[in-house]
Amino acid sequence: MSNQTGSLYIISAPSGAGKTSLVQAIISSGRNIQVSVSHTTRKPRPEEQSGLNYFFISKKEFEYMYEAGEFLEHATVFGNLYGTSRKEVGRHLNKGDDLILEIDWQGAAEIRKSDQRIVDIFILPPSLEALQKRLTKRGQDERKTIELRMAAALSEISHYDEFTYLIVNDHFETALAEIEDILDGKGERLLLEIQRERYKELVSKLTVNKLSR
Repeated sequence: MSNQTGSLYIISAPSGAGKTSLVQAIISSGRNIQVSVSHTTRKPRPEEQSGLNYFFISKKEFEYMYEAGEFLEHATVFGNLYGTSRKEVGRHLNKGDDLILEIDWQGAAEIRKSDQRIVDIFILPPSLEALQKRLTKRGQDERKTIELRMAAALSEISHYDEFTYLIVNDHFETALAEIEDILDGKGERLLLEIQRERYKELVSKLTVNKLSR
């Protein structure tokens, strides 16, 4: 994609950190920016629409696309396959659209191995307690599922230091403004090295590989 004219942004976060709400706010802000729609083998939730939230496809279709090299990145999450279409990303960037990929650390790591130019951002919750509350308040998952998601969130958080920028979503409007500063090329104060020192205590607590019971 050497002729791309748009910019590609990766925004990653553990489940419950508020990533989707922040991305939706950015998309609604009037910027010339889109969010990439991933392909998945997961069954759609009642409120989800194929082509809007995800492209819902069968495992056989996914495997065919994978074998054909159609995915820029792909990952397995809770037994479901997710992938970003190389063709769709190229279509947006070549039109001059900036594009956001909402993907996990696995997908981000895969894209970094390519020649794709990216700006990558990781979002942390303000505390483990806040993360637990956010996951529980969703009200759509059983306790065991929430525990699995919490364990997965800790695993995701452990990869925060692979990203260029770090944001803590303690106050929504502040976090939104910080992401917008990064999009505008004014995010120097949000670089990983600076933020890691600023939030040293929080990072230490979030990266302990066990939960207090």
